Amino acid sequence: MADVTIKEIKVVVGHAAAVLLAHKQHFTDLDQEIGDGDMGITMAKIANVFLDLDALVEETSDVGKFLIATGIAANRAASSTMGTLIATALMRAGKEVQGKEALSEAEVAQILVAAVQGMQDRGKAKLGDKTIIDALHPAAAAFQEIVDGGGDLSNAGKAAASAAAQGRDAVTPLRSKIGRASWVGERTEGKVDAGCEMAAIVLAAVV
Repeated sequence: MADVTIKEIKVVVGHAAAVLLAHKQHFTDLDQEIGDGDMGITMAKIANVFLDLDALVEETSDVGKFLIATGIAANRAASSTMGTLIATALMRAGKEVQGKEALSEAEVAQILVAAVQGMQDRGKAKLGDKTIIDALHPAAAAFQEIVDGGGDLSNAGKAAASAAAQGRDAVTPLRSKIGRASWVGERTEGKVDAGCEMAAIVLAAVV
């Protein structure tokens, strides 16, 4: 049985922050090809939020409240489209587990699924639209499948990271259908979506 508390979550988001900052220019370069060009800047702002969570850790031991507060802080720091989606994901995940000080494997899977659903509800993206959802949706599903089968968080995380990379690669040949990227039309075909790439890289790093 897992015992995932705020302490463990803080470690995970710390790893995520490090990789976001390290790949800031890479994300910007990809986004300049077919999007707004601000992905690197947005994710760096969120990374800095992730690196400054000590006050939130001290305020509560409630995992749900912590995730919601982190989402609010992320939204405040990065109010772009991707910033809003990340914030929504964190807040939706937090609502699923309010009142809990430690999460089981099943509850970790639950918040991942809820986070992705929150992003879909907010951004209106569907699978195949060539957005971050194409990496995160299969990742959350793979994670839940391993957990439902009795697997531990390590194996579930590896499955999620692999599924995210496969999802990214599957939509790379496609045309983008959402946001500014959709305006570029056929020129997005064969280009890596910055959101998918970010999701795949972060999941691989935190596993």
